[in-house]
Amino acid sequence: MKQLVLIVLDSVGAGAMHDAAKYGDEGSNTIVNIGRKRGYLNLPNLSRLGLGYIITDFVNGIPRIESPVGSYGIMNERGPGKDTTTGHWELSGVVLKEPFATFPNGFDKDIIEEFSRRTNRGVLGNKAASGTEIIKELGEEHIRTGKWIVYTSADSVFQIAAHEEVIPLDELYKGCQIAREICDRLNIGRVIARPFVGEVGAFKRTYNRRDFSMSPPHDTALDKLRKANIDVTGIGKIYDIFAGRGVSESIHTDGNEDGIEKTIQTIERKRGFIFVNLVDYDMVYGHRRDVEGYAKALEYFDSNLGRIIERIDEESMLIITADHGCDPTFIKHTDHTRERVPLLVYSPSIRRGVFLGVRDTFADVGASVLDWFGLGEKIVGVSFLSALR
Repeated sequence: MKQLVLIVLDSVGAGAMHDAAKYGDEGSNTIVNIGRKRGYLNLPNLSRLGLGYIITDFVNGIPRIESPVGSYGIMNERGPGKDTTTGHWELSGVVLKEPFATFPNGFDKDIIEEFSRRTNRGVLGNKAASGTEIIKELGEEHIRTGKWIVYTSADSVFQIAAHEEVIPLDELYKGCQIAREICDRLNIGRVIARPFVGEVGAFKRTYNRRDFSMSPPHDTALDKLRKANIDVTGIGKIYDIFAGRGVSESIHTDGNEDGIEKTIQTIERKRGFIFVNLVDYDMVYGHRRDVEGYAKALEYFDSNLGRIIERIDEESMLIITADHGCDPTFIKHTDHTRERVPLLVYSPSIRRGVFLGVRDTFADVGASVLDWFGLGEKIVGVSFLSALR
């Protein structure tokens, strides 16, 4: 049976899109700007797949090697927005026509009152904020009062922070489910549980985070694979992003290192479609504008990429891409950046060194996934496999 491994390096953008100025993101370029700021990025395995050919400027440590073993391209996002949900949905063949709703000045009073009433707890915050900063600001009051910390960002998110010793995880998740019911009618993309631990002055967010997304408006590539009795394994927050739709097995991860190990283990034991999200680039380093941490996380993935490549056999394919940018050098804001994303493809059974062009939509990945498994069902996007056979 065939196997396809799709790894999303969450927020690893490859240059501002043509409409980046509309989002205030002109000049963003996650990979290149990290390399410029740091002076180098040691990514030999990603370079072997062709990364050097698709970044816009030379970066020390990402050469254009003479005979790459992979094929490579760049993808534009066709739909509006620059967040996790829109990016992953488009990768699976769902292109949004209208953006999710955002609340840059906080949520309307009636929304907060309904959430507070239905959860039997008060609310602190209710503003756009950095997740790490708002728990510094309000964490002590939260511990004293037991009130939720609610905040948002430039993305379409209703985020709920709670100390795990003040509000148990089960209650936090139930609160998020209530918020999800409220947010559905408001077209808010995600409700995010943001648990944290620690003492005042030393709070730390945990990997017990969960995302509660809207359900996709129509079938994704995942749904079509399941209808064809092909296993779909989600690693990381894939299950949450798709509201459970089309995922036959979900594997929780505690950060990138754990995610990489579980990806390797799953490649060895499962066939079918393996859909991976490695979240630390975005959650731990991008939003916090930690250039060095982001760089080291990229290098860690690259140092383990050889282990993944060697497990890709003749009936397997590896695709590496991203869902948006989050340039840690960007100073205008600490949110995602509207960027194109890399497309790197490898299999021993396909052509090597092929430039796959500048693709019009992330959905070309979803079309190619279905093509790989021999499904002729139509989906938004154009398969790139014909160029590789």
